[in-house]
Parts: sequence; structure tokens; C-alpha cells
Amino acid sequence: MEPECATIARGLRRGDPSLLDRLIEQYQHQLLRYLIYLSGDRALAEDLFQETWIRVLERGHLYDGKHEFSTWLYTIARNLAIDYFRKKHPVSLEGLVENEQCALPEPADPQPIAWEILAQKEQGERIGAALAGIPTEYREAIVLRFYDGLTLEEIARVTGAPLGTVKSRLYRGLNMMIGQLGAGLGEDRT
Repeated sequence: MEPECATIARGLRRGDPSLLDRLIEQYQHQLLRYLIYLSGDRALAEDLFQETWIRVLERGHLYDGKHEFSTWLYTIARNLAIDYFRKKHPVSLEGLVENEQCALPEPADPQPIAWEILAQKEQGERIGAALAGIPTEYREAIVLRFYDGLTLEEIARVTGAPLGTVKSRLYRGLNMMIGQLGAGLGEDRT
């Protein structure tokens, strides 16, 4: 039986439209969430999402099937975001720091249950605010690891950073978030 990565690579080389439909269906929520957190702007994230799939279609023949498809997909999306930010602001993605007044929109859950939304709303808002308050390189590592479930090695491949740097970004980012969340616990809730 052929591994899934090899099947995807072969299908992309053939330009199989049903494969592309299946991949979009499988990765759409994860990819859009990643791009929203990366860009801080839902409209921009949707544009980058569309452009990512166009690139997959145009350059599918370049996917070798040796690594997870998701790693290749996130790398394309990340590079498009970097290109956008370089054109808009001549700084690298590594140096971006989000505006503290700009809260990131919470990505939609594909099938939310009403009581779960109500029960987790406050916690989600606090975590989202803490995540928005940390530098982009730390936020990116946290989103890829804990929201999208990528391994440390996959995150290193997506970001182009050494494994040690990825570990450091996760550690520092989580500590920053814990500090912000801890500071929020002391606020009066009356």
C-alpha cells in the first residue's frame, strides 16, 4: 500500500482536481486559522488562503511526498505571508510585533456546540488576548504546535528555523502567555 504522502504527490503531479478538493476540505480550517493568527486580519488571511491553494495547484509537481503534505502547505502559506508583509512593511515576519490594541479574531469552529461556546468564551478570550499580546514568531510557533498539532521538526521545516530555536520560541512564548494570563487573574471581576 502506497503511503499517503506519495499518493498526494502523484495526484498533484497529475493535477487531479478531486485530490485538490479533498485536500482543501481536509486542511481548510487549520490553514485559515493559522493564517488568521499569523496575519492578525481575517480578510488578509482569506486572501492568503486562496493564494496558497493557487500555488499548490500551480506548483504541485514540486511536492516530493517525502514530508507531510501539511508541512509543505504551511510553508507555502508562511512564505506568502512573508512576501505580503515585506511588500507592505519592509521588515521580516520574525521582527513583527502586533499592535496591542488589535485583538485577533477567533477562528470559527466548523461545528460548534452552543453550550461549549458559552462555557469557553471567557477562557478563549483571555487566551486569545494573551496570544495576540506576544511577538509573532512566538505566536506562530504556539499556533502551529498546539492548534495545528505539528511536531517540533515540522515547525522547524515550515519556519526555516533550527529545532533549538523552535523549542526556545515555544518556551518563551508560553511563558509570556502565562505571565499575561497570571496578571489577568488578579483583576477585580465585579
